[in-house]
Amino acid sequence: MGKSNDIRPIVKLKSTAGTGYTYVTRKNRRNDPDRLVLKKYDPVLRKHVDFKEER
Repeated sequence: MGKSNDIRPIVKLKSTAGTGYTYVTRKNRRNDPDRLVLKKYDPVLRKHVDFKEER
């Protein structure tokens, strides 16, 4: 039923701390054509770290 939209693809954000924890989110390809980097909470480390987009 859901539509697959190429402007807002689903991306995986992987922790740069090496814990292997990931978030799944959507991004707007027109506003963010490069790889996304967000500061989010890593529950394994119990700290906020950078999460980079994984393809």
